Amino acid sequence: MNLIADIAKAINGEYSAIFCYEQLAKLAPNQEARNQILEIRNDEIKHYQAFSQIFVSLTGRQPTPQIIEQCETEYTAGLRASFKDEQMTTDFYLDIAEKTNDPYIKETFRRASADEQNHAVWFLYYLTANQMR
Repeated sequence: MNLIADIAKAINGEYSAIFCYEQLAKLAPNQEARNQILEIRNDEIKHYQAFSQIFVSLTGRQPTPQIIEQCETEYTAGLRASFKDEQMTTDFYLDIAEKTNDPYIKETFRRASADEQNHAVWFLYYLTANQMR
């Protein structure tokens, strides 16, 4: 895929995560987990906004985001799906960073990749804690 197609895919992924994490937070068994999931969701909103600005600067048009994945309706399944998605997204964003020579795009996707890895750790933590209950 080319850079613009990859960025469009990243925008769709963030758009989907924003929606799904709102649903997942509602399923959380306690306020601590709910707050952390909502904090992760806020990071995804920031990524979505940054990627959208990059898309506009490269194409001259607004992205048309679409939800590309179904949200899980059960908490444990949602944690598992979110963990896997964050792990795959970490690598995908690093790949995007490597495809460009633009320092702003490179740094934006490297930073987002680090955030995604952090999110994966949180989802794994809550998945493990939930299984120990």
